[in-house]
Amino acid sequence: MPLPLRAPGGGRPSPRAADALVAGAVLLVVAVWTLVSAQYTSEPALRTALGWALILTGCGALYFRRRRPVAVAVATLLACVVYYPLSAQDGPLMIAFALALYTTAAEGRFAAAVALAAVTLLAVGFGEIRQQPGHRQIDDTSLAMLAGWLISLVAVGRAQRTRIAYLHEVEQRALAAEREQEARARQSATEERLRIAREVHDVLGHSISLINVQSGAALHRLGKRPAPEAGLATATEALEAVKATSKDALRELRATLGVLRRADEATPTTPSSGLALLDDLATRARGAGLDVRVHTTGTPVPLPPPVDLAAYRIVQESLTNVTRHAGARTVTVTLDWGADAVRLRIADDGEGAPEGRPLGSGIRGMAERARAFGGELTARNGDGGGFLVDARLPLTAPAPPPVATGTTAPTPPTATTGPTGPTPPTDPTPSERDPR
Repeated sequence: MPLPLRAPGGGRPSPRAADALVAGAVLLVVAVWTLVSAQYTSEPALRTALGWALILTGCGALYFRRRRPVAVAVATLLACVVYYPLSAQDGPLMIAFALALYTTAAEGRFAAAVALAAVTLLAVGFGEIRQQPGHRQIDDTSLAMLAGWLISLVAVGRAQRTRIAYLHEVEQRALAAEREQEARARQSATEERLRIAREVHDVLGHSISLINVQSGAALHRLGKRPAPEAGLATATEALEAVKATSKDALRELRATLGVLRRADEATPTTPSSGLALLDDLATRARGAGLDVRVHTTGTPVPLPPPVDLAAYRIVQESLTNVTRHAGARTVTVTLDWGADAVRLRIADDGEGAPEGRPLGSGIRGMAERARAFGGELTARNGDGGGFLVDARLPLTAPAPPPVATGTTAPTPPTATTGPTGPTPPTDPTPSERDPR
């Protein structure tokens, strides 16, 4: 694979400009040396013209040395073969061939460079052997030095090729690492956006549903035109419930979105909600008219903050779906603490889910939370009626999976049926499940 002899950019000349400068410099050196030698030797004008033509041809071919390295090396060698027996001035045209031979090895044509060097050495040696005694122009010492010179040119070119290949590989690795880092950053940003969207959905969905049910129940009672004292008590009770629910919603929303307002703040390790606040969650649901019963079996143990928050959100979303989409009056929340996992069961006595209805985002979000920590979640109609959400979460959070070089979309979770919960009496379509 062709590799650049020098990196582009950085204020350096382009490769073609560099080749033109090198060819011009070699031509200048050869021309000056030849002009100096011409003062001490004389030859016919025709030979001088042919000699200068060969000099221009050999030096000019160096402009194409990186695009056609073997052809340029052969051309400069042929120019030298014709020039030195023809011209009496003996200019240093061999410099052009030396540079072309080095470039051939540096461009990865190592076999061609070795072949050209061997042909040159054999041709010079054969020519000197045929000379009569006393008429040789190159002695044995000079011939050995020529051999070492040609070998050195090929070796240095090979070393330069290896160096350029190494630098190219290092550059490619750096680019690959940079692309992988960008992919990791994009995936982390996507996962963070999904996490925040899920948290906001759970907080607002639960709180606004409770506020809607509480307000609807109060309006329903006030619509019966009760006595002023009873009407005032009903309105006061509803407003107090709405105030408490909205206060909790604002607290959780601020905790969720706080990291967005402070870019330099570390990600919080302690969740704003957890199973420790399960009683408060049940109390708010009771304010919406549900009879929420919480049962605990086994010995509770501290959960990692992410797992604790996931368990809380699963119960919260289940109660939200019951409040919005069920005709239930009683909801039973069971926490079963095992040796390696905690099991959550949220069962209601409502109408159950219509068969064949697709999953809503509430069920998908709960299943995603469970799968993210190595757990599982199923949602289906109960055996005795109503709807059942059954989740299992490990007591220890698993290590995060390795990040791929590309960003992948989240895999949709599996569940046994559609969204949970029945519809409240005030819902105009009590048979529908959560379409979100």
